[in-house]
Amino acid sequence: MVLGCGLMGSAIARDLVESGGMEVTIAARDERKLREYVAQLGSERASAVGVDARDERALVELMRGFDVVAGALPGRLGFGAMRAAIEAGTDMVDISFMPQNPLELDDPARAAGVTIIPDCGVAPGLSNMFVGYGASRLDRVKEVHIKVGGLPQNPMPPLGYRITWSVEDLLEEYTRRARIVQGGHIKEVEALSGLELVDFPGIGELECFYTDGLRTLLHTVKADVMDEKTLRYPGHAEKIKTLVDCGLLSVEPVRVDGLELEPRRFLAVLLSPLLELGEEKDLTAMRVDIVGEKNGEEVQHTFHLIDRYDEARGITSMARTTGYTASVVTQMVARGEIEERGVIPPERLGMDRRLFERILRGLSKRGIHIVETVKTIRRL
Repeated sequence: MVLGCGLMGSAIARDLVESGGMEVTIAARDERKLREYVAQLGSERASAVGVDARDERALVELMRGFDVVAGALPGRLGFGAMRAAIEAGTDMVDISFMPQNPLELDDPARAAGVTIIPDCGVAPGLSNMFVGYGASRLDRVKEVHIKVGGLPQNPMPPLGYRITWSVEDLLEEYTRRARIVQGGHIKEVEALSGLELVDFPGIGELECFYTDGLRTLLHTVKADVMDEKTLRYPGHAEKIKTLVDCGLLSVEPVRVDGLELEPRRFLAVLLSPLLELGEEKDLTAMRVDIVGEKNGEEVQHTFHLIDRYDEARGITSMARTTGYTASVVTQMVARGEIEERGVIPPERLGMDRRLFERILRGLSKRGIHIVETVKTIRRL
């Protein structure tokens, strides 16, 4: 079952159907929209069912009998859907960026004998797998740096950006304090801080800044330094900081002509039509560096990804890199290739070379190609 039929859920569902070998039910609240989408798929293996994901009891009853659920709900509903999967005794692969720590559900998931893989998109998700793989090849991890972003192929006004997901979630990302690791300890810094310019081969000059994307890596990989930065075209961060300084990203209501308005919600309504991708094409860029010690040498593992809008099929790069990663892992769970029970963060999949290579092969078949380089920096 695919839970959610937005941009990402629909990409997951289509890939599962086209991969063959399984019956796919897509579940969401808008049943009419669902049935239209299933009709577009044109497959007897696809069906639709309506459900309100805010009703955990309804989710539990619906999930029973499915081999695996691919979760593609908004972040605020993700944790509840995971709880429902555990109670239903159904494995789950999830991409929702939930505010809670999914590792809190590890004990009940183990007790129920189910496998839950959270944050299994592109970042977090594929980025975590790169870190897990690189860390597993080193004797000691010193530094981890993740730089990732979804961008229009050309910078567009007013912010040099176009969106392929929720504007409200984007604005929340720009205000939520980012957790990083410095000196081996977790610390919080302001989002949009740590601004730097980087040259990204195949794209050109980009800027990047701290955002809160390390997620489970904060608890599973020990490093002296670890951070994630979001990539944007130069000048974007300054424009967002101006909005922040003007109070437009605040969630504290203000009174306007007798009405109470939340500035961030009001801004999201204003920006939504301005930031829609429309006819523009997007791309996904990511670089992950893992530096550490191996056999008396300082070694750097680097993973590099550039993916672009699928012109032939009309699928955004963000839907491809996020949805196809989730689909590949969902199929591995369904086939019993991932046997571990409990909450399994994606970096653990990267630490298993056999599983990691299967995931990379699956993505390569879908036109998503990752380049890995390994270099010795110096003798210690």
